[in-house]
Amino acid sequence: MTQSLPRHIAVIDIGKTNAKVVLIDAASETQLGGLSRPNTVLRDAPYPHADVDGLWDFVLDSLGRLHRQHGVDGISITTHGATAALIAGDRLALPVLDYEYDGPAASDEAYDRARPKFDETLSPKLPNGLNLGAQIFWQSRAFPEDFARVTSILTYPQYWAWRLTGVLASEVTSLGCHTDLWAPDSGDFSALVDEQGWRGLFPMIRPAASILGAIRPDIATLTGLAADTPVTCGIHDSNASLVPHLGRRAAPFTILSTGTWAIAMTVGGDTAQLDQMRDSLANVDAFGRPVPTARFMGGREFDALVDKIVEPTEADLTSVIERDVQALPTFAPGVGPFAGKKGRWTAAPDGLSDGERTAAASLYLALVARECLELCGLGETITIEGPLARNGVFAAALAALAERPVHASGDGTGTSLGASLLFGGQPAHEQHDSPIAPLTHPGFSAYAQRWRDRVTG
Repeated sequence: MTQSLPRHIAVIDIGKTNAKVVLIDAASETQLGGLSRPNTVLRDAPYPHADVDGLWDFVLDSLGRLHRQHGVDGISITTHGATAALIAGDRLALPVLDYEYDGPAASDEAYDRARPKFDETLSPKLPNGLNLGAQIFWQSRAFPEDFARVTSILTYPQYWAWRLTGVLASEVTSLGCHTDLWAPDSGDFSALVDEQGWRGLFPMIRPAASILGAIRPDIATLTGLAADTPVTCGIHDSNASLVPHLGRRAAPFTILSTGTWAIAMTVGGDTAQLDQMRDSLANVDAFGRPVPTARFMGGREFDALVDKIVEPTEADLTSVIERDVQALPTFAPGVGPFAGKKGRWTAAPDGLSDGERTAAASLYLALVARECLELCGLGETITIEGPLARNGVFAAALAALAERPVHASGDGTGTSLGASLLFGGQPAHEQHDSPIAPLTHPGFSAYAQRWRDRVTG
């Protein structure tokens, strides 16, 4: 990079559940401020879709506020995957489809004939619209007149970068996250893209860390930001969690990025153990390299299991383990290493205290996470990013199950620091403390074995 590193970097972070704009001080790697709002799905015609107008208003308002409070010198972008904007000229040809909508399943039979094999894309068949290729395939057939007007297909981070700068771009971390659109080993679009005639709709591929340009003049006027404020191309959110670690530590190492999804990625791992029937796949990192990955909807499942989060006491944990209170997968149907199973408790959850229920749910997440690590490979170290880094029972249980050093990241959002580093430079500080002490309860090993016997039997 020839340009100087911006001092204060605003990160637009659009997760599946919440959207945030946070301001990172590049020198101290600390968060100076931030605003958030729910990422609401609109249910009106023609299908459930992202509230891009509401998000845009929120982004502009947040940038203006953060600039008035601290000053904004650069903007970086990270978003969830499995989402694309179909552009017709200077506007959307169709609304941005919500990937949890089951409409694309209507094209399943035809799409199954069209989609490439797993060994080409390392992308398993997923439900609803979680394969981005399935979304585009369905939209092209369900709305042929609208699709005929499409001039560009933009993955989601690059859609927001385009709205800020007017520059069209594609980027590999979003193209390579279980989309069926990308062939990681060859570093090119998959056969599906050419066979469907879509290649010309994808703009030129740019590195996530490239500067697309400055904000448009009207954005500068609306927010008060300087007219030359630079904007990065942007990155898929799970891959943003990898950025602070790439080139910093010896491979293989595992990053567990958590939020709505819990996504385990082993940099330097072997893709040979991936199982397309168990929601494991290869992501593509910011340098275009395949990264074996396994995931489940950890945040979504925790919300389904726990009514009121209460920090468990030792007595709560002992009660759950000794009474063999277990949650069995899965409470987010269709995804994760046990996608075909239906979640249940071994004991009536209504009879548990809030602390016991929180403890049981935390142990459940650790047990499922350990299964994911069998699929994507165990790194020499495991770093937890995001909300689960603050869950002590989860982290201690995972450390006991994995028998590897487990660290909790110091970056509370799990993605913001990584996205800010797209402007260049390296993190100056370690992002975690000493390894977390493994859970030493004498009954936990047998508890874990009983859980695995139940879910595999």
